[in-house]
Amino acid sequence: MAQLLVRSVDALLVQKLKRRASAHGVSVEEEHRRILKEALSKPVSDKPSLIEFLLSDEAAVHPEVELDIRRSPQHESHREVSL
Repeated sequence: MAQLLVRSVDALLVQKLKRRASAHGVSVEEEHRRILKEALSKPVSDKPSLIEFLLSDEAAVHPEVELDIRRSPQHESHREVSL
């Protein structure tokens, strides 16, 4: 089995990993393996989600474009709810 050495990991991240491992009742090393396996087992999508795109470098291509996610009053729906 191969080994992986990760250097220069932020101390706060290490503490979070330790807490997460403790919460799951496993070693830090085992928790690290589980996180890597979970992250790398996800199917790769052809298209990023909206949030992934907005956080990516691709979204920075058009800095003049702004995203306004406020809802206009005409799109608000009101309905009575009986309790």
